[in-house]
Amino acid sequence: MNYKVGIMRYIKSLVLILIPLAVAACASLNQAGISARAEVKPKIALVLGGGAARGFAHVGVIRALEQEKIPIDMVVGTSVGSLIGAMYAYQANSFELEWMAFSLEKDHLFDYAILSLSMGPVKGDKLEEFVASKIPVRNIEDLKLPFAAVATDLNRGTRVVLDRGPLARAVRASCAIPGVFQPVVHQGRMLVDGGIIDNIPISVAREKGADIVIAVDISENVTNYNITNLADVTLQAVAIMFRENVGYKKKDADILITPAVGNVGMLDFTQKKFCMQAGIEATQRAIPEIRKAIELWTTKHAASGANK
Repeated sequence: MNYKVGIMRYIKSLVLILIPLAVAACASLNQAGISARAEVKPKIALVLGGGAARGFAHVGVIRALEQEKIPIDMVVGTSVGSLIGAMYAYQANSFELEWMAFSLEKDHLFDYAILSLSMGPVKGDKLEEFVASKIPVRNIEDLKLPFAAVATDLNRGTRVVLDRGPLARAVRASCAIPGVFQPVVHQGRMLVDGGIIDNIPISVAREKGADIVIAVDISENVTNYNITNLADVTLQAVAIMFRENVGYKKKDADILITPAVGNVGMLDFTQKKFCMQAGIEATQRAIPEIRKAIELWTTKHAASGANK
């Protein structure tokens, strides 16, 4: 009888010890699951399209995203989008970006090739020098945020994604409007403005693993009745081309931001503040949609993670 009592007491003591341990273990596992789900977040790409002087709207877009604490995990840009995108990817600070961007003037872009006009009147050396002076890192992979500039292979008519190597040269190539800037020989190719083939490179962001793409289109409204010389003709033709290739690609963005800068000329550098404000306002209107996209993605992937 004493033997049975001893056994029962032993079992009771063991149960009293194991139950709290089991409860604690379950709580720990549950907390770990909650923490894992909380850490699930989408990779968000910001895709900036081309549009010359209208690109100051990109600065406003970035400022509004930063103010609303919308994270940006990578930047992809074409033409002026590559220029603004590279500046932001360097420090990921909208105030520094504004300072750098607003120092840009026409004189930083146009260095006319008096002795050689066969490939374009503007060499592009000044643009490359401007980028190098504002962004003191040599290579794209040295930037704070992952970045890619999109250019066009003039010989083959194909898209070229520049995500490694000399940064200033890549931006120059992406911005080399054909007929205005001379083509850029880079990485064994003759390159011109990426807007010719992909003015809003959403597909590049997808290829690089973006879960949510926020794209900025500044190519709308190309109406221009003030065309008086060859440069005007070239720029207008390019603007039309930019708008047309954006038309069927922009639908692939999760969120499309379209600042109201359609009345700003391609080379009108007097409208910097107007363009920036248009970018801020367009982004503020898009914030609810952006937050919804992030929430839906997070909920979906947290749930799928919990089921594993």
